[in-house]
Amino acid sequence: MKKFNTPLGEIKIDILGHASLFMQWKGKNIYVDPYSEVADYSKLPSADFVLLTHHHFDHLDKEALKHIVNEQTLFVTNRGCKAELPQANALTQGDSYNYEGIEITAVYAYNIVNKNEQGEPFHPRGEGNGYILDFNGYRLYIAGDTEHIPEMKELGEIDLAFMPKNLPYTMSDQMFIEALKTVMPKQLFAIHYFEIDVPKLKEMMPQGVELLNEK
Repeated sequence: MKKFNTPLGEIKIDILGHASLFMQWKGKNIYVDPYSEVADYSKLPSADFVLLTHHHFDHLDKEALKHIVNEQTLFVTNRGCKAELPQANALTQGDSYNYEGIEITAVYAYNIVNKNEQGEPFHPRGEGNGYILDFNGYRLYIAGDTEHIPEMKELGEIDLAFMPKNLPYTMSDQMFIEALKTVMPKQLFAIHYFEIDVPKLKEMMPQGVELLNEK
């Protein structure tokens, strides 16, 4: 697990695969978009908190959730997840939820260019969420399934980002780099990819942005 220091204490983060993250912070187990195809959740700790970006099967996965959720587990999701998870705290873009001192704000995540066979965006504007997790000044950006969108200009300073890179659902390598030039996180992980050329991406990185992927 990677370790990151914040004003609210150390965060440990493991990328389980695809868009799935596992974080440990102050004894709390936090999951983002748990997906059973990339990890055996029966071997992972129970969830204190689960963050879901949207309702697609690789983000809202009941098979993964059944192994880690208990009666005390709290959820923050987009509104599209509420039908299947009535206990969830559902946010729309601009809404916030405070979890144990972490201010969680929903932001936009959507497609402009990439569309399905019916001509509709894979992720329509306003449907799915990205999130900013603010650890009292240390700001973590979970982009969700998104392209390079105008709203990224409004995110503010980002210390650590998790941003998607796969076609046709999110971003090409070049769009990914253009998005980074807008967001300018200090550090980031590329996630949600089918394949990745880390050396190539590192050559393309805007100055001041550190790519943390290792393979």
